[in-house]
Amino acid sequence: MQHTESQPWIHAGTLASIQENGHKLIRGGIAVFYHEEQVYAVDNRCPHMGFPLHMGSLCDGILTCHWHHARFDVCNGGTLDPWADDVPSYEVKIENGVVWVNPDPKQTDSIEKYKRRLREGLEQNLGLVIAKAVVGLVEAGVPAAEITQIGIHFGTVYGRGWNSGLTILTAMANVLPKLDKAGTILALYQGLLHVARNSSGAAARHLLKPLPGADVPFERLTEWYRNCIEVRDTQGAERVLLTAIHQEATLGQLAEMMLTAVTDHFYLDGGHTFDFHNKAFEAIGLIGEAHTEQTLSSLVRLLANPTRSEELHQWQSPVNLVAPLKEAFAQLDSLPPTESYTNISAADEKKIVDQLLSDEPLETVNLATEILKSGVHPAHLAQLVALAAAERIVRFHTQNDFGDWISVLHTFTYTHAVHERLRRSTHPLLIRAIYHGAISIYLERFLNIPAAHRPDGSAVPAVDTTNPERLLQILDLHQQVNEAARWTAGYLHAGGDPDALLNTLGHALLREDAEFHSFQMYEAAVAEYELWTTRNDDFAARAGETMLLAATRYLAAHAPTPREQPNIARIATRLHRGERLFEEAQSES
Repeated sequence: MQHTESQPWIHAGTLASIQENGHKLIRGGIAVFYHEEQVYAVDNRCPHMGFPLHMGSLCDGILTCHWHHARFDVCNGGTLDPWADDVPSYEVKIENGVVWVNPDPKQTDSIEKYKRRLREGLEQNLGLVIAKAVVGLVEAGVPAAEITQIGIHFGTVYGRGWNSGLTILTAMANVLPKLDKAGTILALYQGLLHVARNSSGAAARHLLKPLPGADVPFERLTEWYRNCIEVRDTQGAERVLLTAIHQEATLGQLAEMMLTAVTDHFYLDGGHTFDFHNKAFEAIGLIGEAHTEQTLSSLVRLLANPTRSEELHQWQSPVNLVAPLKEAFAQLDSLPPTESYTNISAADEKKIVDQLLSDEPLETVNLATEILKSGVHPAHLAQLVALAAAERIVRFHTQNDFGDWISVLHTFTYTHAVHERLRRSTHPLLIRAIYHGAISIYLERFLNIPAAHRPDGSAVPAVDTTNPERLLQILDLHQQVNEAARWTAGYLHAGGDPDALLNTLGHALLREDAEFHSFQMYEAAVAEYELWTTRNDDFAARAGETMLLAATRYLAAHAPTPREQPNIARIATRLHRGERLFEEAQSES
């Protein structure tokens, strides 16, 4: 049968010529091999890092790449090494001594294939596999929520419960609207990589069963849940929680039940417990309520043995902060329900923030109670507390111990989580979390003595607003905290585009081998900044600038790093485009 136009197979030459040479490269980047009296065709680029496979070796049906020794079944392209991916193989036919190759691979890079590889990369903690899958899915137009869902499901099934990796992934999914495509790939990859790391080697987590019957009032379940948490009975708490979910409690009800138990004690685990709960509920908002049981039950183990701050020395001495807070909490139950809330003037907002940053904690507690009694929405007060916490970061002096950056970071991300929750619920017992954040701000006052100078954008040299990537050049140098902040202030005062700055700050984070808290910092700053932009007044403008300066200073303090992980994502992107990494490696050596 002769080759015709209706069968656009590629002419690979005569069988005799391929037998003589052992292999041949043909159009389309395909390598044709003669082995064990058969002819085979595979893509010539090793799917691991792009090495030319015709330069490898073929023995006993196994084609071995000579760059990293990935091995492939030459017949169908399957790899013996899960980190390498399968190599595309092609159908071959021989007619009248002439070899023809079908240019369409037997396997296709379908969306389902990329999703399968993502799951395998998560299971085996393989960064390059995860990165390739993310690139393929993003380039195929798969919604970020679908990609995030794979990671959230994996991370809540495997491991010891909700963790920093799941928090990073959720945070990065939240900020995707502020990032370009390259940033989106990096954000998803970094989040998924941290999920894999946190779950590496862990067994599957099996859910307990809900209590039998479906007639326990939700109020009683809430009481049971709080009691279980009080005595650190996480198994009992999990069964109660699953019972509430089984009885179709709303997400709002579940959030109030769980976070009430969290705020029964002060500032659990330095704010992480509340923050992780908030992120888990945000994750459900991203991936859908079908994942409620697996996601929320992963939180319960966090409450097995958290640090309860009311038991810590600094919360009781030299000033007893516990007793005044308990007195204030007793008044919260009597807050009148209202459908309309009292506004706070910008002048009063400034006074409140100044008080939060003062060294007068008892006056701060009394002021917070008075504000709430006056009918101010709790979320508005929580927003001002988060602003004060961000101001601590702006004023953080670089002469402090480097590890103290994390102290001010914890308070900021905690107060942000409280703000987010109180935008959705005004349950009196959740309002206690505002006070916990306010006291943490007070306890960190020494980190602003002396206070770092806040840059005045109008007093710095002119900044080229068309080049926000100048900030990345500054952050290529070690510990450019104040210089980076001056540049950001100058950029904003010169009329630079805040969205371009947010994208640049995102890349400043994502191009590093960032630690957990840097991801938290960026996401919380972006969210708080966005909420201040809904207003058009000087106080709100300064508050928004505070968020961007805080993010800039924190990221600058933690840069540069070796940048190994982002480089893996870039490699995956270039491989997807068909670029020749091996040839570049040769030219550089």
